[in-house]
Amino acid sequence: MAGVAVVTGAGSGIGRQATFSLLGAGWTVVLAGRREETLEETVALSGHGGDRAMLVVTDVTRADSVRALFARAVERLGRVDLLFNNAGLFGPNAPIEDLALEDWDRVVATNLTGTFLCAQEAVRVMKAQTPRGGRIINNGSISSQTPRPNAVAYTATKHAMTGLTKQLVLEGRRHDIACGQIDVGNAATEMTAAMERGVLQADDTVAAEPTMDVRHVGEAIAYMAGLPLDANVEFLTVMATKMPFAGRG
Repeated sequence: MAGVAVVTGAGSGIGRQATFSLLGAGWTVVLAGRREETLEETVALSGHGGDRAMLVVTDVTRADSVRALFARAVERLGRVDLLFNNAGLFGPNAPIEDLALEDWDRVVATNLTGTFLCAQEAVRVMKAQTPRGGRIINNGSISSQTPRPNAVAYTATKHAMTGLTKQLVLEGRRHDIACGQIDVGNAATEMTAAMERGVLQADDTVAAEPTMDVRHVGEAIAYMAGLPLDANVEFLTVMATKMPFAGRG
């Protein structure tokens, strides 16, 4: 099923690839992000033109900005059928004792509070529209399952994402709202470029890690999004096959 999708963090990386895949599958996509020029670039690179794309400059850490995003989507397009909660940042690579409080707060505000605010507004819209319901997909990362060294803020917020996903599964089902989480490992994006050069491992060595084409993530999101609302992928992990994950640490 295709309808109206909201994608946060649509100006780069996984959000950009998800936009490509959703547009390719026939969705109308509301692209949300902090910089209009990167959102415009996503549309230009998509190969689908702008007839099914709507750009809304959004700061997911601000409740008023998130409310405005969904209000504009509903005003122009009538409803929201899908939210891909993707906006996020890694934060500084630092041991826990060296991480500044302001850096912790910035990662929590974007990765966790921003996801909550978008999900909250999506649920409000999906409950009220006719026909009611929709789907929320959260970007969890494999760090929602297993930590990397020197990544306390990212790891903590991604573990919390799993709890948020489960809560949305529980509360959403009575309103025909499905929720799932995609945990991505080493998709080749700007955020993971350092992995091919070498990153710190759990045994204190530094090693390059395999990556995979981010296109596979977009395809997985389009699959999850395309299911009817009586079916759901609650958790899906897609990762570079040879990356150090199973048994890490």
